[in-house]
Amino acid sequence: MVKHNALPQNLPPIGLCREAAASFIGISPSKFDAMVLDGRMPGPKRIDGRRVWDRRQLERAFAALPGDEDDDANPWDEVA
Repeated sequence: MVKHNALPQNLPPIGLCREAAASFIGISPSKFDAMVLDGRMPGPKRIDGRRVWDRRQLERAFAALPGDEDDDANPWDEVA
């Protein structure tokens, strides 16, 4: 059976399954599970028996991870 996607290609879904949520932020599902457990990634919303992650919450959690401040640092500023 072929699964039909009713969304236009330019409209990403707001809710993601576990595997898609992990892929969205560029990590494996097992690493994603660990990050949900330790609070670095948000937990899912429950829709009946399904667990669905809010894409916007994932974006905010990813933006809050350390590293952005280091990416903009100029190594030449540290030379005396």
